[in-house]
Amino acid sequence: MGRISISCLFPASWHFSISPAGCPRILNTHLRQIIVISILAAAVSLLYFSVVIIRNKYGRLSRDKKFQRYLARVTDIEATDTNNPNVNYGIVVDCGSSGSRIFVYCWPRHNGNPHDLLDIRQMRDKNRKPVVMKIKPGISEFATSPEKVSDYISPLLNFAAEHVPRAKHKETPLYILCTAGMRILPESQQSAILEDLLTDIPVHFDFLFSDSHAEVISGKQEGVYAWIGINFVLGRFEHIEDDDEAVVEVNIPGSESSEAILRKRTAGILDMGGVSTQIAYEVPKTVSFASSQQEEIAKNLLAEFNLGCDVHQTEHVYRVYVATFLGFGGNAARQRYEDRIFANTIQKNRLLGKQTGLIPDTPYLDPCLPLDIKDEIQQNGQTLYLRGTGDFDLCRETIQPFMNKTNETQTSLNGVYQPPIHFQNSEFYGFSEFYYCTEDVLRMGGDYNAATFTKAAKDYCATKWSILRERFDRGLYASHADLHRLKYQCFKSAWMFEVFHRGFSFPVNYKNLKTALQVYDKEVQWTLGAILYRTRFLPLRYPAGDLPGQSCSLAGLLLCLQSLPVLGLLPGGPARHPSLPAAAPAHPPQNAPRRLCRHHLAGGRPCVPEDRWSLVSATESPRKTFQRKSHSCLRVSALYSHLVLFFLSLFVP
Repeated sequence: MGRISISCLFPASWHFSISPAGCPRILNTHLRQIIVISILAAAVSLLYFSVVIIRNKYGRLSRDKKFQRYLARVTDIEATDTNNPNVNYGIVVDCGSSGSRIFVYCWPRHNGNPHDLLDIRQMRDKNRKPVVMKIKPGISEFATSPEKVSDYISPLLNFAAEHVPRAKHKETPLYILCTAGMRILPESQQSAILEDLLTDIPVHFDFLFSDSHAEVISGKQEGVYAWIGINFVLGRFEHIEDDDEAVVEVNIPGSESSEAILRKRTAGILDMGGVSTQIAYEVPKTVSFASSQQEEIAKNLLAEFNLGCDVHQTEHVYRVYVATFLGFGGNAARQRYEDRIFANTIQKNRLLGKQTGLIPDTPYLDPCLPLDIKDEIQQNGQTLYLRGTGDFDLCRETIQPFMNKTNETQTSLNGVYQPPIHFQNSEFYGFSEFYYCTEDVLRMGGDYNAATFTKAAKDYCATKWSILRERFDRGLYASHADLHRLKYQCFKSAWMFEVFHRGFSFPVNYKNLKTALQVYDKEVQWTLGAILYRTRFLPLRYPAGDLPGQSCSLAGLLLCLQSLPVLGLLPGGPARHPSLPAAAPAHPPQNAPRRLCRHHLAGGRPCVPEDRWSLVSATESPRKTFQRKSHSCLRVSALYSHLVLFFLSLFVP
């Protein structure tokens, strides 16, 4: 009596035999073939539906996460629950050139995943208003009387103390960071101001405030903070969750020989203020230099930092290019333009014996002013009379020399080095003047289109000033647009266009610039990036209490971290040349819980940066996400393959 032995592709324990007595042979060969085909069709159908189920599962999870992010943005405008003991707080004071502003931030207890950033948001009062306050003048005004600085800043700290729950004061970090106004002061005056703050504030306030919490930051640090802030709000540090998200291939700085990784594409920023213009964007690929001099310059413009708590992991290392151009802001550029007009006109009049611009009847014809508008330039007791001709193209041509471009490759404004931008796979956000130029008068803020913008700017420039004034009086422009905006809109439109396309070399068909005042209805400040950086060690490898006998409170952890050196940004690449001054290491109080914190961080390994500017990670390796999905499909496919082979063995002779 024959037996059928089944063992192919199965483990040894699955080996068994089927006797014809228990499974009689089907006599009709045609019927046997039909049954086999039916079984195959059923198996393929089951496999297909299983794959669809898996796909729908992950798709639903992705949609759920997106919905949760949407809900997070909605709840971000709700009043902060100050009665919740799991809510923590942080304070940043932005000491600028014209005034100082205090921002109070809050975040819930961290989930313990080292790949996630703290969920930091602006604190909102009971009326749902952001807890922000500004005072004037700038802190640099006290350069000659530093003993008055503490009294000057006390109203801001009192304001914060009223909003942060009293029980949370001792574990609420306070950072006082000074920018442009303080940078121009001599170092001795800077030190005197900071010393007064560090001496007096702890006497009157219980906030967590140490030596490293008050400093003058560089323009490079400020630019990186702004870049971190906008990308955090956009969710670019989160995991890759679906196939529709834009990704970029990145060579990790310092380990160019290793395999590139895929992660979310970050957004670059363009910011044009009244005095300066700034650009910052990620440089995902290894860059080459035209000369050794260019390489040396690049070291001061490339910032490399780790967004992960564990500095030994490099998957979250970012290399960002940051450049600031003084004199290239909208108002400063107009001033330079007027100075050139005045000097050239006076010189020509002297050489040719003319009176152009010296009397109202023979004004200088300015192509960068709206048609028929009258204006004046006053210098050294002399007055130069202007009349606008509203010629946008001629205005652009006139201001092109002010870009100070050179013939050297990979350069931008003033001949400054600029690494290549992958225009086909990039995204930029334009703030301040980029938004005002497109929205206040032209009413086309948002997605930027060069052809549409140029046409609107031409039409505006060529419109008579009397008509523009009539439209202004009828309220047809943005509510915050004033007569100064109307008068210099033509010039600033041409300036913004030339800086963007000629200075930074963006092609005229570039489609991925968004001009914005807010992101998700929030004004994104560099202070958000600063608090993210300063709290980089708070997302722990394990939540407090998960390890037997180990715990580390927020206050204790912060006291521990005060002893760590706060290092400046370093340029990209393995050469470790500090490009920013390092802050002095803090001196924590005695008996600070160093041992517990040190053991608690990174699962027993201390997260102490040796020589890099480390920040917290908010991403997971996209390869892990892909493997998690693909492994599920492979397991289902293998199961059904075994079933098909089993049934084929039953019916095929």
